[in-house]
Amino acid sequence: MQIRTATRSDADAVWTLLEPVFRAGDTYAVDPDISREAALSYWMDQPAACYVAVDAGQIIGTYYIKTNQRGGGAHVCNCGYVVGVDAQGQGVAAQMCAASQTQARAQGYRAMQFNFVLTSNVGAIRLWHKLGFETVGTLPKAFDHPALGMVDAQVMYKWLAD
Repeated sequence: MQIRTATRSDADAVWTLLEPVFRAGDTYAVDPDISREAALSYWMDQPAACYVAVDAGQIIGTYYIKTNQRGGGAHVCNCGYVVGVDAQGQGVAAQMCAASQTQARAQGYRAMQFNFVLTSNVGAIRLWHKLGFETVGTLPKAFDHPALGMVDAQVMYKWLAD
């Protein structure tokens, strides 16, 4: 698997990954009816950088890096990750998260924060903990899950600087 910077020519493949995740409405706080154009802008244009994971010529995952806050908080980045259904359970998210930390350091970030990890997303929480992230807070009933109702969200954080 190779991870590289996304280009505009990757937009169709990135949308193919994002659409089912956003439409399901059960992991990202994104309108499930978001348009293709708005979703690609959110994922590819607004962040500092967007990357894709490629295996055998196919894009199987994507992530972005963006500044979490401005001013005095600009040293902390935020990332989002999506892995294609056919590639889940193969370590793609772990590899993308490791790559994102390397990229974040190279871009001058000193910490990474995940602002809104749903407690119902048990696999992601387990992975982020395994990769050294700490849960630093819980937002009670912060997300109206389409199947589970109100669920908590966790704020997760990792210091990247030496």
